[in-house]
Amino acid sequence: MLALDVTQLNKTYTNGVRALHDFSLKIQPGEFLGLLGPNGAGKTTLIGILNSLVIKSSGHVSVYGHDIDQAFGQAKACIGTVPQEFNFPVFERVQDIVINQGGFFGLSYSVAKKRAEKYLSMLDLWEKRHHIARSLSGGMKRRLMIARAMVHEPQMLILDEPTAGVDIQLRRSMWAFLQEMNAAGTTILLTTHYLEEAEHLCERIAIINGGKLIEDKNKHDLMSQLKVESFILDVADGVDQEQLTRVMAYELPGVTLSKVDHQTLQVDVCHSASMNDVFTILGKYNITINSLRNKVNRLEELFLTYTDKKEETV
Repeated sequence: MLALDVTQLNKTYTNGVRALHDFSLKIQPGEFLGLLGPNGAGKTTLIGILNSLVIKSSGHVSVYGHDIDQAFGQAKACIGTVPQEFNFPVFERVQDIVINQGGFFGLSYSVAKKRAEKYLSMLDLWEKRHHIARSLSGGMKRRLMIARAMVHEPQMLILDEPTAGVDIQLRRSMWAFLQEMNAAGTTILLTTHYLEEAEHLCERIAIINGGKLIEDKNKHDLMSQLKVESFILDVADGVDQEQLTRVMAYELPGVTLSKVDHQTLQVDVCHSASMNDVFTILGKYNITINSLRNKVNRLEELFLTYTDKKEETV
């Protein structure tokens, strides 16, 4: 049984905008899938349809075998959703927001309270449980949305830009929580504009543009399509960059070095080589490096390639 089965889904709004065009997507139980696309690609419309907030024009959608038209209640119970916008009562206490959400799914007060403690604690919000939601920071509000979505312990968690506006440290703690939930068996569908987030978290990545699915692959297969990866290498003082460039060209024909400044080199690595090969050569010649970083996020490069291709065909 599929966790999510979307087949030939279409949505045209009354103003004539076609948000989804024969869109199909299948997610296996336990998968962590990233759905990427530019603004207006159809991501939020898809999530709205999955939650029966948007009426589809045609197509079929089922969640863990439950058709969203014929068995809405059962399908809804399988899903926990974290939308882009904060949509909780801002004058309620943090704990009450989570407990009340449990009540919507038929949980008793005692069970909902235990679940609220569990997820608020996991998301570092337990000390804020008696605070009015309005007083929380933006990052805390994001985490509250996740706790609320998890209170009925759904089989699938859908997150629409969950770390938008969250600082890096907090974002990484949220990543750890999502990875823990996924490891425990929760299926996760994530939309994000932070492409490094999808690269870090997701096993599989689908790209949507113009309401159509234009790519759907295992992350590693997708990354392997990059012809060249570029890195920025900061070397120690005293390194002869011109000599290093000549040595690298001789030892590794698949690697090209180019000078950025007196301490910085750009390293372009094609498929015939890897950064491990580069490190081996650096060690062989006792070259000390201070840091290494991606010049461009690899997934971002692919994403732009796919969406540019799509725009050229429109």
